Amino acid sequence: MALRHAVLAALIHGEASGYELAKRFDVGVANFWESKPQQLYVELSRLHGEGLVGATEVVQQTRPTKRVYSLTPLGIAALAEFAAGSMRPTTLRDDLTVAVQCADVVEPTALIEHLSRRAEEARGKLERLRRTEKEILSGRTEADFVRTTKHLGPYLTCRRGIQHETDTERWCEWAVNLLRTRAEHTGSTQGASSSDGVRRCQGP
Repeated sequence: MALRHAVLAALIHGEASGYELAKRFDVGVANFWESKPQQLYVELSRLHGEGLVGATEVVQQTRPTKRVYSLTPLGIAALAEFAAGSMRPTTLRDDLTVAVQCADVVEPTALIEHLSRRAEEARGKLERLRRTEKEILSGRTEADFVRTTKHLGPYLTCRRGIQHETDTERWCEWAVNLLRTRAEHTGSTQGASSSDGVRRCQGP
């Protein structure tokens, strides 16, 4: 998926200025696609040039005139084509996971710190996602929401983010507990002299 599809998807539920779109990414889309505001502005300009989004100048009484973007029929068609196309499996590339793979040949202290920090980050993201979920449901049960909403997509992706961050937090805490348990029983340098462990960590 390219950034263009994430931008188009963020405009499905209403027009937005570049600033407002950046806010949407921050509270929702960033759950599955991160982008800096400047990248969004560049992509909006490109999409506008291709006719996939329209742009309207809105005059404000107390603020500078702003440009508001919205999906065009061409933009909707591009999204439909993307969604109907083949999807590549997600490829996981995570420095922390690589470091944890080397747990048998490194001191556990740094790994525990990294894992604890990642768990804390996951908790912070969970708080934001749960606030978003609460705003989306607006006091409705999930069943009532599904029956009445015209904006199911953001709820589905929000729940995906909640599940992912919950799993990340639990895995980090579980790994920390195992590392501490082994350190208590074997000492912090367990495995540091294992040449076989070094080969596993560095690859063939």
